[in-house]
Amino acid sequence: MDKLEKLKILASAAKYDVSCATSGSQRENTGGLGSAVSAGICHSFADDGRCISLLKVLFTNYCIYDCAYCANRRNNDIPRAAFTPEELVDITINFYRRNYIEGLFLSSGVMRNPDYTMVRLIKVVKDLRLEHRFNGYIHLKAIPGADDALIREAGLYADRMSVNIEIPSEENLKYLAPEKDYNSVLKPMHLINETQQEYLPARRYSKSAPKFVPAGQSTQLIIGATPDSDNQVLRLASNLYNENRLKRVYYSGYIHTNTSDSRLPVLVAPPLKRENRLYQADWLMRFYEFGVDEIVDDAHPDLDLELDPKLAYALRHPEIFPVDIQKADLHTLLRVPGIGPKSARLILSARRYGHVSSYLLKKMGVVMKRARFFITCRELAGRKAPDYQPDHLRMMFLDKSARKLTPDAVQLKLF
Repeated sequence: MDKLEKLKILASAAKYDVSCATSGSQRENTGGLGSAVSAGICHSFADDGRCISLLKVLFTNYCIYDCAYCANRRNNDIPRAAFTPEELVDITINFYRRNYIEGLFLSSGVMRNPDYTMVRLIKVVKDLRLEHRFNGYIHLKAIPGADDALIREAGLYADRMSVNIEIPSEENLKYLAPEKDYNSVLKPMHLINETQQEYLPARRYSKSAPKFVPAGQSTQLIIGATPDSDNQVLRLASNLYNENRLKRVYYSGYIHTNTSDSRLPVLVAPPLKRENRLYQADWLMRFYEFGVDEIVDDAHPDLDLELDPKLAYALRHPEIFPVDIQKADLHTLLRVPGIGPKSARLILSARRYGHVSSYLLKKMGVVMKRARFFITCRELAGRKAPDYQPDHLRMMFLDKSARKLTPDAVQLKLF
């Protein structure tokens, strides 16, 4: 099999891995090829406006594991291929020189054993960095179960590393992938985090000190392959952010690739709406100071698919609203639909010099079509009309595709 045939098979096999995004790396050009400053991934825009492209590929789709949810599982009848390190290095450098790519996203099935596979992945990135002086962005998958020394060595050459948990609960992971366990995934995560902290002091005193995974680490969770609730998913994500300092947790709607396994649900299409809501909830945890208990709880274990999580929170807690723009603290302002972190801080700054009007709020970027139902200011006094109750507001905010023309809805159209 020639390199082109291998590339077609292994680039296609990599499409199921979504745990990649802008790098956050600052690996400058040191006289070799490329630069990872403000870089990102395929068809995504960097901070400076550039559109960055990566070669996203598997080293091999041979795998010793038989995970029910994976298209590359051992017992799946698909075309198989494997690069040699030299072939993949040659493809990466030639693609870069032709201006096809600016970096590499490299994952792999587990061939023979984790250490054997990890050694070959390291060989690829090490040759790129040392022999070809490639300074572009590299995202490398850490193989669960690989020796600690190999993980540490890989982190010296990659900008970002990731270890995919994939299933949100260990019980269901053991059910669908009996050969795997949480410890094999969490152990390299802890190691990457600890090693990052070890390298930080040296970087403070010397710019020439080696970098270890400067863009941090990420992971991926498959959504919809198991009956795990959004509560379980978000609690796991929150723990990973707090304990391992992950940069991102990615949520991937399950694609029904194994029709012969009765353990898996039969899905006509991936649960993309649920995936989107989880990303929105994740954003609230990372940038809006929301705790998991504010987004989901035992009474509401799953996210509302019809409303975004922030709006759903506001409608579940009418006792908090309306919020007085002139008096509310940052924590409270961030819970108002239509007010983001930037506009919340602008409000705190502006009200030191006078009253904040609805016109000024709009200038600050507040989405008044939403916010006006949850705030009071000079022009927007607190109103208690029935149409401002949670049930009525919910109908107003429902997506057009989900909204029904009930008598109440018709009346609200005239609002």
